[in-house]
Amino acid sequence: MSFKHLIYKVEDGIAHVILNRPEKYNAFNFDLMSDIVRVQKVIRKDRNVRVVIISGNGEHFSSGIDIKDMMGKPSQFFKIGWKLNPFGTNMAQRFCIGWHSIPVPVICVMHGYCYGMATTLALGADMRYARPDAELAIMEAKWGMLPDMAGLQTVRSTIRQDIANELIMTGEPISAEKSLEYGLVTRVVEDPMAEALAMAEKLRAKSPDATAAIKLTNQKSWNGSTRGLLARETLYQISVIIGKNWRIMDIRNRKDPDKPFVKRQWWW
Repeated sequence: MSFKHLIYKVEDGIAHVILNRPEKYNAFNFDLMSDIVRVQKVIRKDRNVRVVIISGNGEHFSSGIDIKDMMGKPSQFFKIGWKLNPFGTNMAQRFCIGWHSIPVPVICVMHGYCYGMATTLALGADMRYARPDAELAIMEAKWGMLPDMAGLQTVRSTIRQDIANELIMTGEPISAEKSLEYGLVTRVVEDPMAEALAMAEKLRAKSPDATAAIKLTNQKSWNGSTRGLLARETLYQISVIIGKNWRIMDIRNRKDPDKPFVKRQWWW
């Protein structure tokens, strides 16, 4: 599958999703947003993928929405926000929250501008590694709007509500260090890509079934009920131990650390 403004490649089980519109600071137009939603589907179906790393080509991760392009094409703006079921997701919301349902860890590597939709995209990842020059902002207020891309799903579980109010109501950018203090990024390092690749290697050494179960348990139970958490833990644990990778992990721990895993169980 080809993408217009996205580079997608898989190397040793690590899927690289690279925003590739550097002449526009990787600003999101309709085509790039479509690429993101489409690549999510590709990754979800590929049981050989173990980790996803999202990054941006050029000087900046992304400057956010390409407002000039979007406003110049009202039909595309409508397609992004349209949904028949108000409790379901539209394209703009899948752009962020779609990463949550992918049963492998998603790491976002951030540098330079990470404004608006770029911050929303990063919030969909499971881990966020930022370079010291990264600046984050939730910018809908700048355009007289409220956040409507499901980023709040992550924000509400990572930072205090009063801090979120400041960030969302003002739309002002904050530094990588301040983002780390607030919990919006996982780490601030000089070479976030190297950090992401090192983490990817650690994750590849774990059972793909257990990793999928852990991610989905955390996603569904973090703000859910205790009853749901207890049921999910039991059902997911049974699902993991009936698979081959549980036994392979035991062999890797006791006898052969290089024994390869089989593909992730199909039901994750």
